[in-house]
Amino acid sequence: MFKPTNNTQVAVLVDDVVKQFNVAAVPVWRKLIRRSHQAAENGNSTELKARRGKEVITAVDHVTFNVQQNEIFGVLGPNGSGKSTLIRLLSTLLLPDQGRIEVFGLDIEKNDMQVKRLINRVSVDAAFFKKLSPKENLLYGARLYGVSGPEANRKAKEILKRLGLRESSYTSPMEDMSRGMQQKVAIARAFLSQPIVLLLDEPTTGLDPRSKLEVQAFINELRDTHNATILITTHDMNEADAICDRIAILDEGKIVALDTPDGLKKLVSHNGQTPSLEEVFMQLTGKELVEKDDLTDFVPEKVLA
Repeated sequence: MFKPTNNTQVAVLVDDVVKQFNVAAVPVWRKLIRRSHQAAENGNSTELKARRGKEVITAVDHVTFNVQQNEIFGVLGPNGSGKSTLIRLLSTLLLPDQGRIEVFGLDIEKNDMQVKRLINRVSVDAAFFKKLSPKENLLYGARLYGVSGPEANRKAKEILKRLGLRESSYTSPMEDMSRGMQQKVAIARAFLSQPIVLLLDEPTTGLDPRSKLEVQAFINELRDTHNATILITTHDMNEADAICDRIAILDEGKIVALDTPDGLKKLVSHNGQTPSLEEVFMQLTGKELVEKDDLTDFVPEKVLA
């Protein structure tokens, strides 16, 4: 369990970050004028024009928080709340329109290459070379990060075994594996580079209950034995309650609450009884975490040995 001390360092700093989409292109000279105006107005943003036929969408709206070193920090929110956009910002795949993001004191815009060496990301739609095996995919990814073949092979086998993947699957084509098994390979690939900040975007979505528990146990192990700092988005309230030290609830791009799981439960009165995290979420946002339409056609995937 994470226990902050006076010497605990801020691993991730998100300060008044805004990210918008469908914004019309602005000439460089006008951007410079706008920035000078914003500075004069103490950071208040000016009105932006949308692309023709589009509407400006504010996916992340003045979000501020920090993640302490060695902490597991969760982000909960309904579909479209900005969770994945936030992860993409933290992983330098997107740049903020306003505000700043730092990883261990390094600005993601000014020091992007240094930041990339410290982080890795697992998304809900992890991509692979489907015709290749987990071994081939992992060795390819490891070499991109400068990890030698023999070392990567040894580490990959250890991690996949810890995640419950049978050794016989290590050399089978990825296309023959279930989505759940592919997600385990994605987690193994992310940790091969030994990141000190791991960004997990709904890593257990679509996994069977046993696989979820294996991944959750591995996440705790990464924090406890490898000193990793982990930021995770999830739709699973039980998962967030079980593994997260603190949780931010995101709704329409804004943080509506941020506290420990127990602290969030104290925000909501429930006739003297401790409410569930899902009840807290419903009361704070007035929305379901996952829309019913998203579950209509969902069929649990078969786990392949």
